[in-house]
Amino acid sequence: MAEIIQKDGTWAFDGDALRLTPGRDKNVSLLRRALGELVVPLGALAGISFEQGKKAGRLRLRLRDGADPLLHASGGRLTEPNDPYQLLVESDRYGVAEYFTDEVRNALLLDEVPSDPVDEYLLPGPSLPLSVSAGDGTASFDGEQIRLEWNWKTEDAKAAAGTRTLAVTDVVAVEWQPAAGLENGYLRFTVRGAATKAPPKYDPHSVELWGFKKDPLMALVAAAVQARLPHPSAAPVDAPPKQLEEPPRDDHDALLRRLRELGELHRTGVLTDEEFTMAKQAVLKRL
Repeated sequence: MAEIIQKDGTWAFDGDALRLTPGRDKNVSLLRRALGELVVPLGALAGISFEQGKKAGRLRLRLRDGADPLLHASGGRLTEPNDPYQLLVESDRYGVAEYFTDEVRNALLLDEVPSDPVDEYLLPGPSLPLSVSAGDGTASFDGEQIRLEWNWKTEDAKAAAGTRTLAVTDVVAVEWQPAAGLENGYLRFTVRGAATKAPPKYDPHSVELWGFKKDPLMALVAAAVQARLPHPSAAPVDAPPKQLEEPPRDDHDALLRRLRELGELHRTGVLTDEEFTMAKQAVLKRL
């Protein structure tokens, strides 16, 4: 088992999954603390990297596209302090971080985990129930219904419609956009049969965000809802069924190339004797 413990958090890897626990340091973001511990299966990973700096380094996980509803709902717009897949590493722990990186990379290699997109969520999304107050309202979600309540800062025309309750089965899309510069952000739900081009300030299915500290927490609501919507790679309901195809056979030449690659990795020291033997046996079984 590989483990690295920092003020920013603790990452542990047991060969099958990574357990990411946020730290208790005051600099750890509200979003990461609210999200809590994450368990990321090895199959959800596309890669890992470690970047050294003069005072601190940074471990980064790269997930396969479509594996995490949080990353999909936030559209890659989470800033570094709010990204749960990054860990600040103090300079005296660089050796541990490099060892951790090598362990995960070797596991990805041995398990032959592909880096291409997935067609189902491999992480469950934030725990429920959720309730977040930010901007001009409060968004709550219990797994079945989304409740939007307005505060005294809400535009009158929007507040006049009163509290909104949306069934998750009526929601076709959800998006979280952080405030940037002079542009406000938002949490928007697109409801079947009620599409609108109104700005979030007037849209009764949106919460407008002004760039305050709690804004990123709205991304958790977006992720929890996204986890219960059809996966983005799913075919439309009215799409014709795909023709069944015979499963492809393992290509003999490709397997031979794989054996040569493993041999080269073993010779250069990337794979230990035990790792090389295990990987070679797995390939030979498919010949």
